[in-house]
Formats: sequence, structure tokens, C-alpha cells
Amino acid sequence: MDKFIIQGGKPLHGSVMIGGSKNAALALMPATLLASGKYQFENMPDLRDISTMGKLLQMMGVDVVREGTSLHVNTFRVNKFEAPYEQVKKMRASIYVLGPLIARYGHAKVSLPGGCAWGPRPVNLHIEGVRKLGASIDIEKGYIIAKAKRLRAAKITFDVASVGATGNVMMAAVLAKGTTLIKNAAMEPEITALAQFLMKMGARIDGIGTHLLEIEGVDALTPVDDVMIPDRIEAGTFLAAAAITGGNVKIERCKPAHLTAEIAKFKKAGCVLEVGDNWIRLKAPRSLRPVDVTTAVYPGFPTDMQAQWITMMSVARGNSTVTDAIYFDRFKHVPELIRLGADITLEKNAAVIRGMRHLAGAKVMSTDLRASASLVLAGLVAQGKTEVLRVYHLDRGYDRLEKKLHALGASIRRVSSQEF
Repeated sequence: MDKFIIQGGKPLHGSVMIGGSKNAALALMPATLLASGKYQFENMPDLRDISTMGKLLQMMGVDVVREGTSLHVNTFRVNKFEAPYEQVKKMRASIYVLGPLIARYGHAKVSLPGGCAWGPRPVNLHIEGVRKLGASIDIEKGYIIAKAKRLRAAKITFDVASVGATGNVMMAAVLAKGTTLIKNAAMEPEITALAQFLMKMGARIDGIGTHLLEIEGVDALTPVDDVMIPDRIEAGTFLAAAAITGGNVKIERCKPAHLTAEIAKFKKAGCVLEVGDNWIRLKAPRSLRPVDVTTAVYPGFPTDMQAQWITMMSVARGNSTVTDAIYFDRFKHVPELIRLGADITLEKNAAVIRGMRHLAGAKVMSTDLRASASLVLAGLVAQGKTEVLRVYHLDRGYDRLEKKLHALGASIRRVSSQEF
């Protein structure tokens, strides 16, 4: 089990290339189950979650081969329609296979998912959405058992604009008979990327990028190739790394239009930003201003940037409040930040932060993907040595994070560790 050793206090300078979107890739990969054939994905990040999804598809008979940043998928020999607990427990996004399997093959056996160790994130929206499309659903011994001769169109309204449920139901609806309406659909760029991919395959979808999707079912789809959109959370994390270290960094191969809420907050914090078509340059101020944040569904401030923002505000000049309106208990990074000297008080789903002049290096433990990123950011600015344990969480969503940070001037290295 690896850990990071970080010597803090070095401003970051230079440029960094952003990789492909993890969350888009995790939706597009299971979408290949909707049509037998060969697919090629470019700009595919080399992440633990991508590997996990690839292994899950391989268990169903799919050929998955990586060549650099290309991923080749062949779904000609799909012969198993089960996603077992042993694989699904590693990642919640595994439930994405439910919609494609029931739509294409008429039956699916999918384990209830695992994933990050925080927050109740029920899968009832996925289940109820597929059920409304005509599938019979049973829960047996921790598995979702779904059956349908052919799905039928329905009107579906989500109580919450869930990214996962929107993607799953959309994939199921593209082969359903009739026209399906999804109200209060998620509008995240990853859902737009999935919808555009399905359209390339021959699906008929109106309202892409809005809260109302109209999907006219077709009889069959065709395999196509695609390129992953840039990962907006990786881009936001590097902006935060530049800001917290007092650096000057150009974020390249990103999509600024996907980060409008974050860009506005960085400017309020005193950062100077230049924005191009596919790049952002951030120059940090001498000291960060305190800025309150409340997370929201896209295009609001993302919950996946909440932990990183709390870390930034820990060294801002003044007090701020960060409220998570998406996941009320996503604050496991806070006790670890306090170990580094941060002054943070939790009040229900909000972190009240009193900015400190300095953080001090210490040994801290990662608990989930974005919490891990926040601890690395803290280590970059803390005085002395910080050790971040359990960085396998980071490998789920950041491709070679320590190498990219090192190239920007950070003193960070990965070492093997027996500590848990």
C-alpha cells in the first residue's frame, strides 16, 4: 500500500495537461453493451476505476485492451449478464451496466454497489427508473434481478437530479419501444457526453444538456468510436493546487465552459485567471480571500470540489463556510485537516473555517477519492513533511497525480508503505 511524502512550501509553476474524464468514461464503457461490435476510445485516463470497469466488462465476455491512452472494447462475445458482488463492491459506478443489460439482453443480475466509504447514496432512482420502463425488479440476497422482453417508454421524474440514475435510465430508454421523457434529468457534462455518444450510435435524444430529455427508442444501435472529454474535477484540483501554494499554473487541454462556477469562486478568492478555449491560467494572490461555497448540481459548484475548497479556505485570510447541499456527511477529510493545524468546525452539513497563516506537516490518512486530493493540497502548503497514507483512493480518479505535481515544482514522492 503506497503513501505520498510531501515537503510543503513550494509554489507551483508551469503547465499541466488534464486527462480524460473519469466519470464520462465510466458511463461510456458500459454503454458499449448496447450494440455488439468494436469500439475505440481516445484520451482514456489510466485510472483504477477504469480498470475496475474494464474487469467487470471482461467478466461478461467483453474484450477490453488498453494501448497508451486508447482503449479498445469488443462486445461481440458477451455471454454473461451478471455483475457479481466481488467486482461491483469496488465501485458504485458498476451499476451503470444495469440499464444496458436489461435493454439489450432482456435480463440482468447486478449486485448492489459499494464504492466510496461516505454517505448514503441509494440506488432506488436507478431501480425505479428501469421498473417504470417495464422491467420486473426483484432484490434477492443483495442482487438486483431485472427482466423484460422489451422495455417500454415511460414518463420518469426524478426527485433528485441524479447523474447515475439519469445515465442508467437513458441507456435503458434508447432501445425501449416508444418515446420516454426524463424530467429533472442531470445536466452534468458527463451526461451530455454519454447522450452524444449514444446519438452517434444511432439513438434519438432531444433536450441534451437540459433537465428534460426526450428519448425515442430505436430497434438497434451501431458501435462507434469516441474521445473522452477533459476531466473537470482534475482541472479544478490543479487550479486549487496553484492557488493554495501561491503559484502560477496553466491548465491545458481542459474545457473552461465546464468550470464556470469554480472559476467565479477562484476569482472571488483573489486569484487572477486567464481563460482560453481549452486552457486556464491561474496566478495566485499573496494571500487568499475567504469565500463561502455551497455545492449544487451542475452548473453549480460541484460536490467533488468541496474538500479541495475547504483546504484552500484553511489558509485564507479570514473566515468562510463551505456547505454541501448534495451529500450532507461528506466531511471525513476534516478531522485529518485538523491534524495538520486547520481550524474547522462542523455544523450539520457545513464546515465553518477560520483561516490560519500556516498548516503544519503531519501524518494523515485518506478516506475517499476527493478527501485524498484535499490532503495532498494541504501537504503542498504545510510547513515541514506531510505523509498521506492510503493513496490508492487517489489512483481511482487521478492519473499520475504525484508526477504531474512534481513537474510543476512540488516536492512529492510515492513510496511503498506497510502502514494502514
